[in-house]
Amino acid sequence: MIVDLRSDTVTKPTKGMLDAMFSTEVGDDVFGEDPAINALEAKAAAIFGKEAGIFCPSGTQTNQIAINILTHPQEEMICDVQAHVYKYEAGGPAFHSRISVRTVNGHLGRLSPQDVVDSINPENAHFTTTSLVSVENTSNRGGGSFYALSELQGIGKICAAHGLKYHLDGARIFNALAAGGYKALEVGKLFDTVSVCLSKGLGAPVGSVLLSTKENIKKAKKVRKVMGGGMRQAGFLAAAGIYALDHHIERLKDDHDRAKILETNLKKLPWIDSLLPVSTNIIIFKLHDSITAEEFLVKLSSKNIKAAQTAKQMVRFVTHLDFNDDMMEYTIATLNTLYA
Repeated sequence: MIVDLRSDTVTKPTKGMLDAMFSTEVGDDVFGEDPAINALEAKAAAIFGKEAGIFCPSGTQTNQIAINILTHPQEEMICDVQAHVYKYEAGGPAFHSRISVRTVNGHLGRLSPQDVVDSINPENAHFTTTSLVSVENTSNRGGGSFYALSELQGIGKICAAHGLKYHLDGARIFNALAAGGYKALEVGKLFDTVSVCLSKGLGAPVGSVLLSTKENIKKAKKVRKVMGGGMRQAGFLAAAGIYALDHHIERLKDDHDRAKILETNLKKLPWIDSLLPVSTNIIIFKLHDSITAEEFLVKLSSKNIKAAQTAKQMVRFVTHLDFNDDMMEYTIATLNTLYA
């Protein structure tokens, strides 16, 4: 048995998803003629109450397209210091859009309305113009923490009052919806742009969808083109995304339940110093000072369990579609004897 807890991106298509992929009709999406992609974009847009969508190879691309169409050079975006758009997208805001980033030390990767107010630059020739707020829900580096709907609404009110655009990096938005108890339509109406990843908790092999107004998506298609993101017969991938939206949302609670069980067990181990609160499907914990993450991962790998390092002594587990109860029991048994 091999257990891969590095990320929820490691999932393989289920039989039902594969059947949907190989039976779909495809066309040339650059010409707008792939029926599966058109259907996926319309479906995702309807779920969040948006006018239109655009399918892209990655969430990094949908995020960076959104930033590009919502800002101008010499402007500034506000986000948490741990945000994926800042930390893991290779300087994309500066490279693609020539904007600066105001980072905030939020709580578990989340901004508060006051954080946003405190980060808005005054009108002054010395400063960049604050024009965009980006939030990540759930927060990867925040251990899968999610925003309450009231928090998102509070930030939205600040954005409206100050004329700021509002972007959602929804890489794991359906995890947030499952845990937070609010609806996609309630979230969608708050934001100018919404990025939805299909290849994480939903289990599709590739792809994200950017959702917005028809006007913004028209701009997004040109930006996607210059980024090299136009694809041809990509409907095979879109069919997987449609299947994921139809069949893999409700089961996300299973991932959350297994993550909580792992959290409970990890808290009992004397060689673990602390854990971030587990809210969804991500578990981040700090090892005792005598153990490095590299050492721990090698030891774990010798038992056929894979995990990810997030800092010198920090390790991440992510539960997902391909992590079942047998794997969970094996992982718990292994952890309990790893340093016995």
